[in-house]
Amino acid sequence: MGIILEKNVLVNLDELDGKDVIDISGTVLGQVKGSRVSVKNWRITHLKVKLSNQAAEQLGFKKRFGSASVCMPVSLVSAVGDVITTESTLSELRQTAEIIECPE
Repeated sequence: MGIILEKNVLVNLDELDGKDVIDISGTVLGQVKGSRVSVKNWRITHLKVKLSNQAAEQLGFKKRFGSASVCMPVSLVSAVGDVITTESTLSELRQTAEIIECPE
């Protein structure tokens, strides 16, 4: 199964799991631990990201059982390569209500 990104680039979902997620300034936000798919159009809507301690604290998410996981909309992603890069800094991401706690 692949994910369709802008310009119709396909990425294997298995390749996304475990990738580091960084903000535009290079700060590590966490690591991809899954994704959420819309069954209406079969597109990825969110990445499940296990946050680093620093990111969890700065984004205001409480850690449960050792880690905090959030659902990050793919609209916040600017690039996918060796790492996944967001289009904003961590402090800018803190201002958005789009990142939500991810249900298990």
